[in-house]
Amino acid sequence: MADNIYSKGTRVWFADKDHGWISAEVTQVTKSDGDAVKIVFVDERGKEITIDTTGKDIKDGKGDLPPLRNPPLLETADDLATLSHLNEPSVLHTIRNRYAQHSIYTYSGIVLIAVNPFQRVTLYEPEIIQAYSGRRKGELEPHLFAIAEDAYTRMSKEGQGQTIIVSGESGAGKTESAKLIMRFLASVNPPSSGGKSRTKVSLDESSEVERQILATNPILEAFGNAKTTRNDNSSRFGKYIQILFDGKQEIVGARIRTYLLERSRLVYQPETERNYHIFYQLCAGTPLKERKDLALDTDITKFNYLRQGGPASTPIPGVDDAEDFRSTQHALSTVGISVEKQWAVFKLLAALLHLGNVKVTQMRTDANIEDNDPAMLLCTRFLGITASDFKKWTVKKQITTRSEKIVTSLNAAQATVVRDSVAKFVYACLFEWLVAIVNDSLAGENGEAANKAEMFIGVLDIYGFEHFAKNSFEQFSINYANEKLQQEFNAHVFKLEQEEYVREEINWTFIDFSDNQPCIDVIEGKLGILALLDEESRLPSGSDSSFVQKLYTQLAKPETKAVFKKPRFGQTAFTIAHYALDVTYEVEGFIEKNRDTVPDEHLTLLASTKNPFLKEVLETALASTKPPESPKPASPIPSESGSGSSRRSSIIPDPGRATLAAVSSSGIKRPGAVAKKPTLGSIFKASLVSLMDTLSVTNVHYIRCIKPNEQKKAWEFQPQQVLGQLRACGVLETIRISCAGYPSRWTYEEFAERYYMLVSSQDWTSMIKKLEIKELCSLILQRTIDDTDKYQSGLTKIFFRAGMLAALESLRTDRLNALVTLIQKNWRRRMAVKRYKEMRTAAIRIQTWWRGVLARKFVESVRREVYAIRLQTVLRRFMQRRSFLQIRQAIILLQSRVRGARARRQFLDSRTFVAATTLQQLIHGCLVRRQYKSDVKHIIYLQSCLRRRLARKELKALRAEARSINTFKEISYKLENKVVELTQKLQERNNEKKELQAKIADLELQLQSWMSRHEESDSKAKQLQSDLHISNEESSRRQEIIKSKEDVESKLADAMKRLSDREQQVTKLTDDLLAQSSRLEAQQKLINATPARNSEDTSVISTLKNEVSNLREQLNRANALNALTRGPRGDPPVSPTFAPNLRSLDSSHNVNGGSSPVAKQRHQRRHSSAGVYSLDPSEHRTSVDEVMLAGKRTQSGNPRAVSVAFNGQDVPVFGAANGIHGLHDDPAEEKIKMMLDAKRLDEDCLEGLIRGLKIPAPSLSNPSAMKEILFPANLISLVTNEMWKYGLIPESERFLANVMQTIQTRVMEFRGEEAIVPGVFWLSNVHEMLSFICVAESDMLQGIGPGGEPAGREFDWSDYERLVTMVKHDLDSLEYNIYHTWMLETKTRLSKMVIPALIESQSLPGFTTSEGSGRLFNRLLNTNSTPAYSMDDVLNLLNKVWKSLKSYFMEDSVVQQVITELLKLIGVTSFNDLLMRRNFCSWKRAMQIQYNITRIEEWCKSHNMPEGTLQLEHLMQATKLLQLKKATADDIEIIYDVCWMLSPSQIQRMCTNYFVADYENPISPEILRIVASRVVPNDRNDHLLLAPETEEVGPYEVPLPREVSGLETYVPAYLSVSHLRRLAALVA
Repeated sequence: MADNIYSKGTRVWFADKDHGWISAEVTQVTKSDGDAVKIVFVDERGKEITIDTTGKDIKDGKGDLPPLRNPPLLETADDLATLSHLNEPSVLHTIRNRYAQHSIYTYSGIVLIAVNPFQRVTLYEPEIIQAYSGRRKGELEPHLFAIAEDAYTRMSKEGQGQTIIVSGESGAGKTESAKLIMRFLASVNPPSSGGKSRTKVSLDESSEVERQILATNPILEAFGNAKTTRNDNSSRFGKYIQILFDGKQEIVGARIRTYLLERSRLVYQPETERNYHIFYQLCAGTPLKERKDLALDTDITKFNYLRQGGPASTPIPGVDDAEDFRSTQHALSTVGISVEKQWAVFKLLAALLHLGNVKVTQMRTDANIEDNDPAMLLCTRFLGITASDFKKWTVKKQITTRSEKIVTSLNAAQATVVRDSVAKFVYACLFEWLVAIVNDSLAGENGEAANKAEMFIGVLDIYGFEHFAKNSFEQFSINYANEKLQQEFNAHVFKLEQEEYVREEINWTFIDFSDNQPCIDVIEGKLGILALLDEESRLPSGSDSSFVQKLYTQLAKPETKAVFKKPRFGQTAFTIAHYALDVTYEVEGFIEKNRDTVPDEHLTLLASTKNPFLKEVLETALASTKPPESPKPASPIPSESGSGSSRRSSIIPDPGRATLAAVSSSGIKRPGAVAKKPTLGSIFKASLVSLMDTLSVTNVHYIRCIKPNEQKKAWEFQPQQVLGQLRACGVLETIRISCAGYPSRWTYEEFAERYYMLVSSQDWTSMIKKLEIKELCSLILQRTIDDTDKYQSGLTKIFFRAGMLAALESLRTDRLNALVTLIQKNWRRRMAVKRYKEMRTAAIRIQTWWRGVLARKFVESVRREVYAIRLQTVLRRFMQRRSFLQIRQAIILLQSRVRGARARRQFLDSRTFVAATTLQQLIHGCLVRRQYKSDVKHIIYLQSCLRRRLARKELKALRAEARSINTFKEISYKLENKVVELTQKLQERNNEKKELQAKIADLELQLQSWMSRHEESDSKAKQLQSDLHISNEESSRRQEIIKSKEDVESKLADAMKRLSDREQQVTKLTDDLLAQSSRLEAQQKLINATPARNSEDTSVISTLKNEVSNLREQLNRANALNALTRGPRGDPPVSPTFAPNLRSLDSSHNVNGGSSPVAKQRHQRRHSSAGVYSLDPSEHRTSVDEVMLAGKRTQSGNPRAVSVAFNGQDVPVFGAANGIHGLHDDPAEEKIKMMLDAKRLDEDCLEGLIRGLKIPAPSLSNPSAMKEILFPANLISLVTNEMWKYGLIPESERFLANVMQTIQTRVMEFRGEEAIVPGVFWLSNVHEMLSFICVAESDMLQGIGPGGEPAGREFDWSDYERLVTMVKHDLDSLEYNIYHTWMLETKTRLSKMVIPALIESQSLPGFTTSEGSGRLFNRLLNTNSTPAYSMDDVLNLLNKVWKSLKSYFMEDSVVQQVITELLKLIGVTSFNDLLMRRNFCSWKRAMQIQYNITRIEEWCKSHNMPEGTLQLEHLMQATKLLQLKKATADDIEIIYDVCWMLSPSQIQRMCTNYFVADYENPISPEILRIVASRVVPNDRNDHLLLAPETEEVGPYEVPLPREVSGLETYVPAYLSVSHLRRLAALVA
C-alpha cells in the first residue's frame, strides 16, 4: 500500500509564505534501481517540484515528503477528527472552506473551533436554542449551543461539575461566545419541568436568578471591557462564572471570579484605543442636572484619562454610549444595586476622571500641585478626603526606618505615578466591590444558592495566548495562564485517548506527547521567574535591570536552555519557549507593575474618607485580599439529602479570585518586622492554582475562538494568522497527540458497510447473513492491509493509524471503478446488441415497405386499365340510352299535349257550373248575417246603458261611503268598546272563577272537617247505643250536617255549570270577533277592488287601512289572550326572546306601533325581536291568526317545547281523582322548588350531564342531530333562563359558576389524542351557551328582562345586568381555555408524529435510502426499522379532528383556524428538522418527503381546504432544492428562482448539508462560496429557522354567536338525571 500513497494524481500540500499551504498534484513517479523513487509535483500555480526519496521513507512517512490532501468529500467535514489525512494543511483548508460557506463552527474532537464572522449571523435565535436543546452532540451542525447542551446533559446524568473554557486572542469572539452560552443555559428548562418545553420562549419566562445572571454581562462589559486595536469590545480581564443548579437542574444562583484586570488602561491608552466603556457611557448618558453636579462633559477631550487614544478612538461605529449607559443602569438595578448606590458609583468614577486632570508641575527640585487646582478640589470633594493631605502625599513620600520616618520630595514623573496609582487602586477596589455585590445578589438571601446547589456549570472566559512586537508583564501573565491551561488540555486529551484504548482492550503503548511542565517550572518554580520577580519587587532598591540579571544567572543554564533563552543582543529582555512559539519579553516596567502598590499615606488617607460609599468599597476590597485557601477540592458528587454549607463547599469548588487591591495582608506581625505586601504575580499565581484545582475535578469542554483577520472584515480569511492561532490554542497539538496513536476509529458495522466490496461477494454474503461482522472485517483487513501495526481491533471498534483510511478509500475507489467498468462493459455490449437488432429490424421493415410500394404500383396500373375499359363501356351505353330516351320522350310529350287539351276543355265547363252555384250561396248568407249583427248590436247597447246607469248610482254611493270617515270611526269605536268590554268581562269572569275556586277550597276543607267529626260521632254512636235519648239528639245533628253537605255539593255543581257557561260565552265571543274580522276583511277586499281613485281618495283609504290594521292587532291580542286564559297560566309569556312562533307577531307589533303593557316594573317587558340575529322577510311571514292556529294544530303532535318562554302548549289539566276539577299544584311553584334544590340540581348537571356524560361519537356517515349534540348547552341554558324568569339571580350565578368550573376541569382531564373529542364537543356546547347569553344581553340592552313571574321573587335589574356581563366574559374565557387545552394536547401529539412520519418514513418504493448506515444489512436481512409513526397516523389524526369539528357543528371559521394551525405545525416542525439534520438531505430523501407532502395535499383538497397546503410551502421548496442540480452558478440562479420563499441563509444551509451519494459528485467549494455570498450581512429578516409551533397555540378567534331559535328540552334516555328531566318536562 506504500506504493499507492504517492501515485499519479495524488494531491498533496506544500508550505507557502502567503497562503500557509498550497495544493499540488503528483504528475510523475519514477522508480530507479534499488529503493529510490523520484516524484514530480505541480502546484496550483504551475510550478514544478521534484522530490527524491525511497520507498522505505514513503512507507515510514519520513523525509521531506509533503502531507497528503484529503478527498473533496471530506474537505468540508464538520469534525476534523474524521479527516483521512489529519495534518496541519488539511485542518487549515477544512476550516477555510467551512468559513467560506459561512459555517463558523467546526469540531476537532472534543474542541469546538469558532471563527469570528465579524457580522451578525442567524445562528442564535430562540428557534436555534430550541433546536439544539435535548440533542446529542454530533446530531446537528457544530455549534456552541451543542457544547452547552452537552455540558448540561452530562451534569444532569452524571452529577459532575462541568466547565466550558472559552479562549482565544483579543477580538476572536470569546466574550460573545460566553454570553451566548450563558443565554442558552438560562433558556433551557430542566427535564423535571413537566409539560413545559425544553426551552423558554422569552426572557419573561426566566426566573429572577436567570435574569440576574444575564444582567452580569452588560455590567462586567461596561466596567471591564474597552476598545483596542484588535477588538471594539475587548475583555481586559479574565472571568470564571459558575452557574449553580439544584437537584432538579434548575438555576439557583451563580458565582463570578475575575482574574488580572488591566488596571494600567485606566491611566494610559495607546493610539486608537479607549478607556473602559463605563467612562464614555457616563459622559454621554448622564442627565443634564447630574452631569452638572458631577462636573462632567460630553466632550471627552477635556479628560486626560479619556483623550489619550486620539480622535479616532471614539465613538465606536454602531455603538450608542448613551443607550448603553441606560442598559448598564438597568442591569445594575436587576442585580439589586439601588439607584442611590448607582449614582454613588458614578460619583466615584467622576472623581477618577477629575483625578486624572490634576496637574503635576515640575519645580526646580521637586513636584508641585496648585492649591486651587479645580480638578484636585473636585476629586477630593467627591472622594471625601482632605485636599491638603492629598496634595502633600502626592508630591512627597515617607520612608520608614526602624528609628525614624524620613519625608522626601518626588519629582513630577514620580508624583504622576503616585496620582495614577491612587486612581488605579480606587478603580480596582470599585471593580472588586462590584463583583462582590453581584455575587451577593446571585447567591440569594443569606447565601441560600450555595446551600441549594448540588451541581454547577462553569464558563471560563480567559485571554488567549498573546505575542506582540513588544511584550511586557501583562503578556507574561496571560501566557503563563495559557501554559497552565494548555497543560490541563493536553492531559485531558491524552487521558481520553488512553481511556478509549483501555475500554476497547487493544494492544497499545503509551503515547508520548510533549509536556510543557518544564516551561511552567521555569515560570513558577522555587527559583523561577515569578519567585525572582517577587524577591526583587520587595527590595527597596529593586530594579528591572537587576531583575533581568538574576534571571540570566539562575535560569541561563543547560538544564533550562530549551525553555529560557537569553537574547543575543541587549540586557533588557528574555525569551521563553512556550508551547505555541517563542516569545521575547521586555523587562521594562516588570518590577513596578508587579508591585502595583499605593503609598501607605494614601491608603490611610482613603481609609479616613468621609464618603461612606468609598469606605464600603475599600472594606469590601480589604476583605477579599486574604490569600485564597485552596485545599484540594473533593470530587463534586451530590448526595441524596440536603446538608449544610460545609458539604456544599466540597460539591461546588471555589475557583478563587485574583484580588486586585494589593494592600497589607492581615495577620500577626512580628515586633519590628515589616509586613510583606502581596505582589500582583503572587496573587495571580494563587488564583490560577485554585482555578486549576477546580478544573481538575470537573468535566471540561473547550471552545477555541479564532480571529480570521486583523482588519475585522466580514468573511475574510487570512491563512497565516489563523494558522498561528491554531498553534497557539492547542488544536494542532491535539491533532499531533491523536496522530501518535490511532486517530481513526470505526465500528465493525460501519466498516463492513463501507468496505465489504473489497472482498468477493461469495465471502461477505454468507457472513452477513450469519451476522459474522467481526469475521468479515478481519477478512477485509487481512486482504487489504499487510502491516498489522497499522490497525487494531477492539471490542466494538477498529482503530487505524493516520492515513490508513485514505489508503482504504483509494482501494475502495479502485474496486468500485473496476466494478463500474465491468458494468459499463456489459451494458455497452447489451446496448450494441440491442442497436444491431434494432437496425436489422429496421432494414427488414424498409425492404418490406419498398416491396409493398412496387406491388401497389403494379396493382394500380392493372386497376387503371380495367377502369378504362369499364368507363368506355359505360359511356357507350349512356349515349345509346340517351338517344332512345329522347325519342321516347318526344312521343310521350305529343300524346300528353293532345290529352291535356281535351281534359282542360271538360274541366272549364264543370268549373263554370260550380262557380255560379257557390256565388248564389254566398249572397244569401251575407244578407242573413248582416241582419243578425244589427239586432245584436242594438240589444248590447241597451244593456250597457242600463248597466252604466246602475254603476253610476253604485259609484256615487261608494264615494259617499268612502267620504264618510265617521262611519269607519264609529265602527272602530264600537269594535274597541266591544274589545274593552270583552276584556273586562273576561277579567271579571276570571276573578269570579278564582273566587269560586277559593270558596270550593274552603268548602272542601269544611267538608273534610265535617267528615272527621262524622266519623267521631259514628264511633260515639256505636259506644252509646244504650243511651237512646242522647243518640237521638246526635242523629238529628247528623241529619243537619248531611243536608248542609248536599247544599254545598249543589252549590259546587252550580258553580261548575256557570263556569262552563262562561267558557261557552267566551267561545261565542271569540267566534263573534272572528266573524267581525272576516267582515272587515271582506270590506277591505271590496275597497281594493274598486276602480282607481284620485289622490284624495287614496289618502283617505290609506288612513282607513291603518285604522283597520290597528283594529286587527287588537283583535289578535284578544285572541291570544283568550287562548292563554284557557290554561293554568294567568299571565302572558314574559320573555319571547327564544320563542320562534312569536317573532313574526312581535315584529308586526313593532311595525305598527302596538304594544301590550304588562306588569308594572322598572324596565318594561314587551314582545320584541331584540336579540334575534336574522328574521324572515315580511312576505314570508304568516299572520297572527295563522300562527295561533298552527300552534293549536301542533299541540297534540309535538309534545316537546320549542321555547323556554312560551310554546303555545300550556294545556289545562282536567279530571282529578276526586272528581273536582282544577285542584292541582302550581307548576311554577314546583319549578322554583326544584331550582332551589341545589344539591339535586348540581348532582344532575355536574355529575350526570358533565362528568358522567357519554359523548356521542363523531360520525360524518351517520351524523347526529343538532339536539343530540347540543343538549347539554340547551339544558343548562334552560335552567338558567327559568332561574332568571323567577328572579333567582344569586342561585343562577352559583349554578353557572359550578357548571363552567366543572366543564373546564373535565376537559383538562384528558391527555393526548383522547382530548380531541371531548374538547371539540364541549367547545361547541360552550359556544352555544355563549350564544344564549349574547341574546339575553341584546334583550337587556333594549330594556327587556326575563323576570316578572308572579310566583317568583322581585326582579333585581342591576344584579341581572352584572350577572349577564360577568357570565358572558366567563364563557368567553372558558371557550378560549377549552380551545387552547385540546389544541395544545393535539399539537403535542402531532409534534411527536411529524418528524418520523413526514421526514423519516419512506413510503415511496424505489427511492428508499439510508443516509448513515445499514443499507447493505437491511437489504440482505430485511430488517429495515420503520419509524415510530407513519403518514397514516398523521392523516388519521387530522381526520379525527376534522370529523369532530364537523360532527359537533363547529363553525367553518374555527375549522379553518384549527386545520391551518395544525398544518403550520407540520410544515414548520418538518422544515426546521430537515434544515438542521446532518448527512440526511439527499435527493432520494426529498422524493420521499415530497410524496408525503402530496398525501397531505390530497387530504386538503378532499376536505375543501386547498389553501392549507400554503403552510407546507417552505418544506415543498426545500425538497425541490434538494432535487435540483447544484453544479454551476446558473443552477444556483434557478434554485433561487424556484425556491423564492426560502431565505438565503436557509438555501445556504440546505446546500451545505446536502448528503452526496457514492455515485454523485460533491458540490464544489466554489459553488458553496457563491451560495454563501448571497447571504446579506445583518439582514434581520433573514432567519435560519422558522418560528417553532410546537408548544404554543395561536390566538383563538371566537366565532359569531349562533342564531338561538329555541332551547330544546331533549334529554337522552341513557342519562340518569331525573331531577333535570322533570324540570325540562315542566318547562315543556
